[in-house]
Amino acid sequence: MSKESRRAARAARESRRLGAAGTSRPADSQAGSSGSAAGSAASGVSGPGSIRRPAGAPTRAGRRERVRRYHEPTFLERYRALLIGVSGIAILAVVVGIVFINATQPVYACTSLFDPSPTPTVSPGSSTRLGFPEDDMGNSHVVSRPQTYLLCPPASGNHINAVGQGPITPRVYKPSDSVGPPNWVHNLEHGGLVVLYRNDSPGATTAGLQAFQQFFDSFPTSPICKIPKGVISPVIARFDQMPHPYAVLVWDRVLYMDTWDPALAIRFFNEESERLDADGALVAPPEDATGCKARIASPSPSGSAQPSAAGSAAPSTSPEPSAAAS
Repeated sequence: MSKESRRAARAARESRRLGAAGTSRPADSQAGSSGSAAGSAASGVSGPGSIRRPAGAPTRAGRRERVRRYHEPTFLERYRALLIGVSGIAILAVVVGIVFINATQPVYACTSLFDPSPTPTVSPGSSTRLGFPEDDMGNSHVVSRPQTYLLCPPASGNHINAVGQGPITPRVYKPSDSVGPPNWVHNLEHGGLVVLYRNDSPGATTAGLQAFQQFFDSFPTSPICKIPKGVISPVIARFDQMPHPYAVLVWDRVLYMDTWDPALAIRFFNEESERLDADGALVAPPEDATGCKARIASPSPSGSAQPSAAGSAAPSTSPEPSAAAS
């Protein structure tokens, strides 16, 4: 072989070696651009204008698809309905609680019991007065609760001034009826008589209530102002905060009884519920709701200072009291 032939053979072998080692070659004209890229990547040879990678280098993966991120609801968004429902229930519970507390809160409280000895028997001709004087505790009209009374049972003090709540309708109230000092103290202020019985006394029994009803039915007209029964007197009601089974009250005065005595109660009413001073002026009751004082100051043509029953006026009352006591 000639020298030229050997040189041509070596050139041919070198060319084949370089081709096998990854020299560039024209892309397949029948493949698309994507196919050429895939073929070139598989053979390790880039297409025209591309960057040459070394043989055996890992091929680049295709473009990674972007992961679509969805909106995740917050805690408030997920549980909005539940939270609104719970909040509504909580608000309702608070309102109901406030109403319940107001309804069950006592409307009065006693600082101490008025506890002198029971009134001794007083003969009809005696000048000794029945009952015991009790310190005056005022006569303000109030609406708040509870009312605190320095002494109980109170024969004076703050009280309600509202139709059906004070003064209350005179009658026999059962042990379960809800009336108390804020109601009937207003009756006392107008000159009324209030009879109280403890729940553990015979007055709270069926027989005791029947005896009170007979007392009510036979109750007299007031001695000076001539106010008929049932206008302001008598109120007969349960009251437990007292040292004796029974108490009969007029304004600022208390008559205790260990045994119910209707005749003594009537005498106490006639002597203490309405009183005149030495000049003939009305000194009790403290609130003249019937205009009695004016009628006494202007006596009738006959010269009598006593007003007639027909001329008396009655304070307005309502048939039933509201539940406003202990």
